[in-house]
Amino acid sequence: MNLIKTLRTLHQIKIMKLNPKNGIDQLLFGMKQNDVIALYGTPDKRFEDDDNNIIFLYNKHKLRLTFYEDEDFRFGYIITSNPEATLLDKKVVGINAEQLKNELPFKSWELEEFDTTENHFNESNWLTLQSEYGTIIRVELGAIINEKDEFDWKFNTNKKGK
Repeated sequence: MNLIKTLRTLHQIKIMKLNPKNGIDQLLFGMKQNDVIALYGTPDKRFEDDDNNIIFLYNKHKLRLTFYEDEDFRFGYIITSNPEATLLDKKVVGINAEQLKNELPFKSWELEEFDTTENHFNESNWLTLQSEYGTIIRVELGAIINEKDEFDWKFNTNKKGK
């Protein structure tokens, strides 16, 4: 009985595809809060950060989404620790950071070291792989800023939403 329950649970786990410069899964940078809610439902938690940005937390997906106050509350930043997150069809969370970086086509990485964690940052994709003890524990991905020093929104910004 437990095996059947485990298999059902595993079947229900959804792969979260990180799309550099675009978003994650069905979520595109530039969406409004209502657009995200239409796809993912009401967040488990919603709050304002110190910069007055709106933050959505989705516990099931291990997903934190930021809607920038100074950009009309458009979705612009992702943090995930979802073990099913993939980047260019490669698993991310739980993988050795150096191994993954060598497998990715992104060759320019900046390293920021803390106590037990390291941030591996690739500016061209606004991608951060955070590792602890050499293993990736979470991924951060942000919308890209173009040559006009403006966000390169991927979602039709003419849509109305809160």
